Amino acid sequence: MGSQKQENFRDSIGTISDEGKRAWVFPKKPKGRYYNYRKWVSYFLLLFLFLSPFIKINGNQFLMFNVLERRFNIFGFPFWPQDFHIFVIMMIIMIIFIVLFTVAFGRIFCGWMCPQTIFMEMVFRRIEYWIEGDRGKQIRLKKLPWNAEKIRKRFLKWSVFFLISFIIANVFLAYLIGSDQLIRYITDGPTEHMSTLISLLIFTGVFYFIFAWFREQVCIIACPYGRLQGVLLDNRSIVVAYDHKRGEGTTGRSRFNKDEDRTASGKGDCVDCSLCVKVCPTGIDIRNGTQLECINCTACIDACDSIMESIDLPKGLIRYTSEDEIEKKKTFTFSVRLKAYTAVLVILTGVLIGMLFLRNDVEATILRLPGQLYEHKEGNIISNVYTYKLINKTSKSIEDVAFKLLSHDGKIILVSHDHFDIPVQGLAEGTLFIEIDGSALTGDKDKVKIGVYSGDQLIETTLTSFLGPRSYR
Repeated sequence: MGSQKQENFRDSIGTISDEGKRAWVFPKKPKGRYYNYRKWVSYFLLLFLFLSPFIKINGNQFLMFNVLERRFNIFGFPFWPQDFHIFVIMMIIMIIFIVLFTVAFGRIFCGWMCPQTIFMEMVFRRIEYWIEGDRGKQIRLKKLPWNAEKIRKRFLKWSVFFLISFIIANVFLAYLIGSDQLIRYITDGPTEHMSTLISLLIFTGVFYFIFAWFREQVCIIACPYGRLQGVLLDNRSIVVAYDHKRGEGTTGRSRFNKDEDRTASGKGDCVDCSLCVKVCPTGIDIRNGTQLECINCTACIDACDSIMESIDLPKGLIRYTSEDEIEKKKTFTFSVRLKAYTAVLVILTGVLIGMLFLRNDVEATILRLPGQLYEHKEGNIISNVYTYKLINKTSKSIEDVAFKLLSHDGKIILVSHDHFDIPVQGLAEGTLFIEIDGSALTGDKDKVKIGVYSGDQLIETTLTSFLGPRSYR
């Protein structure tokens, strides 16, 4: 019966009360060496997030995901719909990378690098501590009636939350439409772009809802990554864990008494102070074992270490470790599964690097005009009509562009002009005729190779089909 009661925590999430209502989490402000490390990592990632849309490399935005126009910039490399296969490879690599680290180190991504955790714990939660105070003061404020103090603090907090949400929405908009476009919208004024302003306010409302009300529920309920732990973790994974062997001893945990010999009485090192529970941002008790709500934020490690240090017991009762290390004293090893994930990651990374090096600055597509056959001209000349589309993936205009036939003797005639320019990250399209002497054809459907030149420089080649009479086979 007691064991069943201990396992009841697995029947529901920690943020739902016995009555089925929302149980608000008021975590105590963490402090310690891991928290300091996380602050530096978070500040770096926040700086990266806010600056990336405004950094240019060779005229290209460092990171941009313009879904509407299907234009993407990743680390300064522009990607078009024609490069979708490269984009897919990059996404697969990112997923495998996260899976690899989850198998090895649990939900470390959530605690150290996830934007939701960084914004919640390092921005919004810190503002909350500044305005409302630590855990105890926040709980007392929640219980207070709506007096002047509560109205003042809540209004200030919600106003700051809304302002930061608005700033975040602007930054995300810079990722979607480009920083130059965003700056132009701002300088033009909101009345000139009402549809964009409405979209911006909707995004602001979403971010405000997440960080002011939904909060840790994103990690517990909405995010599918937490559910993956059950599939990806095993007893060898390094996670934030409570050393129950040391903490419980033979007779269990108990409060600390200064003159007591805990070893002789069989008591564990855990003094049941519950500080690890009070600092947890998702409201769990890490002593119950690995749980889907745990985001490996290390707040419980810092809290427990501070208590162990104050009572002269060894630190590390809660630490980064594996279940095998706690139970069997086995150290971390690179398992077959980790080696397999690593091999796949290395292969895909190699493929991606090769694709990036082989990727051309100009994408050329020349296709026969649908529904049109060949034309037999005077002098045994066979003519086919085509449409062409050239995409400039660079940040410079490509000038004096022309086509030349490389595989056959013949000529290419453009409908409008012989030479043209391709604008910066733009496209040029039109119609052309290819004329070849019938005696040079080897069949009724030959492959012809066409060179795209900028002045005298060959910048791209492409193949297309050329139709001719069967008699020339």
